[in-house]
Amino acid sequence: MKLEELALIIFKLACPKNISLFWRFGSLLGVCLATQIATGLFLAIYYASDISLAYDSVIYISRDVNNGYLIRNIHANSASLFFVCLYIHIGRGLYYKSYILKYTWLIGVILFLICIITAFLGYVLPWGQMSYWAATVITNLISAVPYIGNVVVSWLWGGFRVRNASLVRFYALHFLLPFVILGLSMLHIFFLHETGSSNPLGLDSSSENIEFHSYFTVKDLAGFLVIWGVLGFLVLFFPRILIDPENFIQANPLVTPTHIQPEWYFLPIYAMLRAIPSKLGGVIALIISVSILLTFPFLKKLEVRSLGFNTSESIIFWILVSIFFVLGWIGSQAVEAPFEVIGQIFTGFYFLLIAYP
Repeated sequence: MKLEELALIIFKLACPKNISLFWRFGSLLGVCLATQIATGLFLAIYYASDISLAYDSVIYISRDVNNGYLIRNIHANSASLFFVCLYIHIGRGLYYKSYILKYTWLIGVILFLICIITAFLGYVLPWGQMSYWAATVITNLISAVPYIGNVVVSWLWGGFRVRNASLVRFYALHFLLPFVILGLSMLHIFFLHETGSSNPLGLDSSSENIEFHSYFTVKDLAGFLVIWGVLGFLVLFFPRILIDPENFIQANPLVTPTHIQPEWYFLPIYAMLRAIPSKLGGVIALIISVSILLTFPFLKKLEVRSLGFNTSESIIFWILVSIFFVLGWIGSQAVEAPFEVIGQIFTGFYFLLIAYP
């Protein structure tokens, strides 16, 4: 297919004319992904995937490479904006029951899972204290799997602890997975074009659809300017606000941080992991908390498409959002009373409401 034909298909896409601002976040995710890939390629030129050089190579990028600090800060902060857009995009899909577009939804959830893995691998690469211990704790969870867990962990580490072979593998995967995300994103868009976009009313409005260009391209361009403006503000004025201070200390296997935690966008999932006393139970809760989204096209009721017409389901959705924020706060706290009990209570509420038919 020629480039002109592809552009024609995209711009001639029929879209419901009543879609709101929340339908912009899909295109914003594309901008964030492009930003991550572009800045990541520049960082990969100078990064050294060796435990004796990794931390120093990051310092070298920030201090000695021309505009290296700028590229690294864009890459780090754009990851946070990526997950902000991703959570809003998923939330909009849940609120307006977009999972009726089965294949589009399933590929989107798979994309979400791969994005989580990619972001975690990227968090390890600076080889700071929190990077090292987060990698040790999270990858060691696989050992809870009966029979094969310890073997898989040893293979993943390349030995009996997180070491040089582990970093090389994490780096290789972190470099390759964004291109997998890019390919799946194109497939996601392809299925979206096959079925057409959903709309706030949840009705078939194909008779009143309008062309994507120029009505929505202009709105998307305005969204691009806003997201770049927010990113520029973060990078130029508060470049370190979302980075854990422990990660400015070089990794030391002999000194364990008092409180190990992942990046802020993983804190709700991390809180659910910690809420289960059993190690295997925590791993199962961690997996189900995200993978349960795959079941929505098959198990959820679809009599009324939009939650705007169903008060009870709308209330449940906003309670679920509130629970997600509370779990994020709990994930940033130490495992002690009363945070441990609160985490267990809200984890139970999360699974109870997310499984609501």
